[in-house]
Amino acid sequence: MAQVLADQYYLIAHEDRTGRSRLHPRATGLGLAAALLSELVLEGRIGVTDGDLFVLDRHPPADALEHDILDLLIAQPQHRDVRTWLAFLSQDAGLRVGERLMRLGAVEPIVRRRMLSSPQITYMPNSAQQRNAAAWASTRLANLLVRGMELSVVDQLLVSLVSATGLTRHVLYGFEQYPHAFQYLPNAAFGLPSDLREIIEYTEASIGSVLTVGRR
Repeated sequence: MAQVLADQYYLIAHEDRTGRSRLHPRATGLGLAAALLSELVLEGRIGVTDGDLFVLDRHPPADALEHDILDLLIAQPQHRDVRTWLAFLSQDAGLRVGERLMRLGAVEPIVRRRMLSSPQITYMPNSAQQRNAAAWASTRLANLLVRGMELSVVDQLLVSLVSATGLTRHVLYGFEQYPHAFQYLPNAAFGLPSDLREIIEYTEASIGSVLTVGRR
């Protein structure tokens, strides 16, 4: 199972038995867009300062999706506003990350056909092994939080995205007797490098204008 940031967020943000987003789809898209930009920051390809995004290293990352996103950023140097890129990338981030997970064998594509509309593709675990691996994305994070363990930068980012996009109750469902875990989430981004912290802050601000209705 992939341990890449956006992949892990995707598995947490979608129901493993239906493939549906647990949040308003626009909120999920923004969370995935933030994760994809954060992956490029972690790779040293881009940086963020005062809301502006800039390319630091044009060498293509090994990952095909990260490569595609970096090419988009390089091709549009006039657009530097992080919020603009979050909004743009959020439009198809679910499909892009779903395809990456499919290539890894973590999910399978499901085509739903509806009358008078185009077929809709979703990605979901279709075997017991895939579903267990998908469920582990949330369980692993909850275990780290409940046990108060030191988090890697990637897990700090994942926790910050969970908090910023409204997935806290899903990740910590059944752990209400551990208030310290809930208290940590809103503050997780404080320990991140400034450019990653900015991405989280702009994501949370963007989602503030989206109706994040849980889809349970």
